Amino acid sequence: MVELAVSLTVMLILTAIAIPSLMNSFRTYQLNDAAGRLSDMLKYTRFEAVRQNKQINFKMQPSGTGWIIWVDSIANGTTDAIEKQQVLAGFAALLPAGAPPNTAAITATLNGATLTSLSGNPGSVTFDARGAIRQSLGGAVSTNVDVFYLGSVTNPEYGYRAVILLPSGAVQIWTAPMNGPWQRVG
Repeated sequence: MVELAVSLTVMLILTAIAIPSLMNSFRTYQLNDAAGRLSDMLKYTRFEAVRQNKQINFKMQPSGTGWIIWVDSIANGTTDAIEKQQVLAGFAALLPAGAPPNTAAITATLNGATLTSLSGNPGSVTFDARGAIRQSLGGAVSTNVDVFYLGSVTNPEYGYRAVILLPSGAVQIWTAPMNGPWQRVG
């Protein structure tokens, strides 16, 4: 019995040491997954615009505590069963503007471009038949560098992700710890 008690005590101590590391890995995975899904939806919308040779909107709207993002291929402004859509909710979701750390590293890498935050606001991004970003359906080609910030408002210690959308339609993913500099990861 003494050996069993000692073995259980050692196992409990090792478990207590491992849980914070495991939670940190899990939260990092959730952030990376949310950034990847958002990036994939933007790339898919761009692909569909080029494939169908017409302008198509990427849309987002709040839904409960999360966000619904979808490809508005029908151009009716609502989610339809045939349109690809996803929900970004839970720990890693779109953040309100101003929540992430200083973005000077991103702007310096993008030659001083001003970032336009699309986080926390319902809206859309229009891709034209060439895959470039338009200001609206039928509008002029955009010169904005759009950014979507992802993270947790209640747990900022796990860091942030930024999905950058360039005027050409190219997508980049950046990461930053709570108070650290941004680094491009994808």
